[in-house]
Formats: sequence, C-alpha cells, structure tokens
Amino acid sequence: MANGPKKYSFRNDYSEGAHPEVLEALLRTNRDQQDGYGNDDYCEDAKKAIYDLIGSDTAHILFASGDIRANFMSISGQLWPGEALIATRPELIDSKEIEPTKAVGHMILVHSDGYGRLTPAIIQSAFDENTQFHCQPRPKLVLITNTTELGMVYRKEQLEPVAAICKKLGLLLIMDGTRLGVALASKRNDMTLQDIFRLTDVFWIGGGHNGALLGEAVVFKDPSLGNRFSYQMEQRGLLPAKSRVLGIQFKALFKDRLFFRLATDAVEKAAKIAMYFNSMPTPLYVYRDEANHVFVDFQHKRLVDHLREYFDFVVLGGSGSCVRLVTSWATEHSEIDRLIRAVDDWMGENYFDPNSDSDEGMHELCDSDVDEGEDED
Repeated sequence: MANGPKKYSFRNDYSEGAHPEVLEALLRTNRDQQDGYGNDDYCEDAKKAIYDLIGSDTAHILFASGDIRANFMSISGQLWPGEALIATRPELIDSKEIEPTKAVGHMILVHSDGYGRLTPAIIQSAFDENTQFHCQPRPKLVLITNTTELGMVYRKEQLEPVAAICKKLGLLLIMDGTRLGVALASKRNDMTLQDIFRLTDVFWIGGGHNGALLGEAVVFKDPSLGNRFSYQMEQRGLLPAKSRVLGIQFKALFKDRLFFRLATDAVEKAAKIAMYFNSMPTPLYVYRDEANHVFVDFQHKRLVDHLREYFDFVVLGGSGSCVRLVTSWATEHSEIDRLIRAVDDWMGENYFDPNSDSDEGMHELCDSDVDEGEDED
C-alpha cells in the first residue's frame, strides 16, 4: 500500500536502534581516548558488572559485535577438524548462522524435540549414532539457545539434566544467549545468570536484541576455552578495533539493571498480545508465548492477509494462518492496540468460521518454514 499507513513491524526484536540511555552513554564518552581491541576501560567495567552477575571473577569474557560472530567463534574455537556439534532442527544453527562453521569443515548433527530444545535422550542418541565408527565426525559440543527460535524457555529442571549428560559424554555445552534477556524475564524462568554460568561451559549475553545497537558478551567458564577466541576473531577480520563501542553499551545496559528492565518490558508486551487473543469471544489459538514471541493461529488466511496490509510479521506453515509476532523494548503500546483493533474490526465485519482454512495443527504449522522474505532471527 504505497499511499496507505506505514506498516509497523512485529517481525523481530532488532528493527530499532539502541535505547536512549545507551545512546547517551556513547555520546557522553565519545571524545574519551581509549586503547582498542578489548583493552579499553569500558570493556573492563562491563566485565566487572558481568562478574557480579555470574558470581565469579575467574571467567574469561570477550565481546563480539553480533550473534552470528559469537556463534561462529564460540563453536569453531572449540572444534578440531573432524569434530562436530549437536544442535536442534529449528535453530538458526541449521540455516544462515551456521554457514561460517560449515565453511571451516565442521558437521552439524541435527536433532529436534519439536520445541527447539535438546533433551538428554536426544543428545545421547546423537552421540551414539555418531561414535559407532572411527571415521565418523565425532561430537564435541552441544549448542542450545535460550530462548529457542520457537519461543520456548529452558527451566532449571530441563537444563540440569542436559548439563549432566554433556559432562558424562565429555561434551562441551554452549548456550546461545542472543535472547537471554527475555528468557530470564519470562514468567516460566526459574534461573539466574549464576545458574547458567554454573551449568554451561560457554554462553553469551545478547545486547543487540535488547537495547544495544549491537554486541554480545561471551562468557567462558574455563578461561582456557577462550584463549583462541580473540586470535581467531583477528584471523578472520572480526576483532573490532573500537571495542569501546561494545563495552560502553554493556556498561550502560547493566547500570541500574536496565538490561533486565528492557527484557521484562518486551515480555510484558508479548503477554498483552497473547492475553487479548486468548480472551476474545472466539479465542484464537495462542500456541506459544513464553517470552517475547507470540505464535498464534488466526485460523483464517483472509484475516492474515488483511493484517499484512498494516503490519509486518512472519507467516509460518502451508495454511497461511499461523503467524509469529515478536515484541521488543521499543514496541509501542499504541501499535499493539492498533493490531488488536485491526483484528477486532475484521472479525466484526466478517463471518468467522474457526474451522475454515485451518491446518492440521499448530505444532506442525509453527515448525514449518517461514514465508517469503524469510527472517528467522
């Protein structure tokens, strides 16, 4: 609609820039001269804040400019040629994020529980299948994400047995924390950063999806695991000279718990959407809303087509009626209200048969490929 209202995006949680307090910190420190390549005062201050949060000052902490870089370097830095990693099917590790890791010769052993999580049974099965012969790529590490790409959150009762089986099998456990903020803010969550530090070998805290312009803070429990990280980043042209840009942002995010407040705000906005859809006279099927992702079946493709005239979001599955809506700290309440009104207006003007255009089930719909203009981040 070239002349219509501008589409508002619920497509992802990184469509906007940085939180004003982060921008103010960057501007305030702009003329301060600092060393580069991670040796600046701001990175040191950010590390100290993370040490306090994880309850340890022995970890090795480094900063990467983005989640794909953190993903690639954390994985490739631990794998020797002929070694592989275990991941779960819906994760980005099986699509665009893993291309750098594939390019340097590591195999991805893909498995799934249908919710984007790995379980001890899945890990054991993947390990057994790929250690039968000496010529097979041998599993060395396990990658999980929290939240998962299907919007699910790991609880302690789920992460502890995963950590235990990894220890038993001699596998490293890496947690992709690109959306760790909203995972920690979820009402389902019962873990702290201290728990995550205790149970994983490597994890990172995502800033780019939660108030920063960009940046991930990568935490190695065993400092020796991070020894090659900076070298490999420099080798591949990924080590930022102006590391201060990352340190300043994380220092600002951890001041007065801004990072956690922004994540809570994003989760509460998603809950507002889910609550409305669940409370309608003809309730819509809200499949998942554990953090800042809402998966909902509008049960009618024409309604989805109508909404796409005014909003941008991801459509999943063959029926065209299942969508993913994502909120962030910057999502406007007025736009959530406009989305709700658009659904109300359409349903008030159209006969609504909840059985029409429906597919076999939300589980299959939401596990299917996204539509054109794919955006899985």
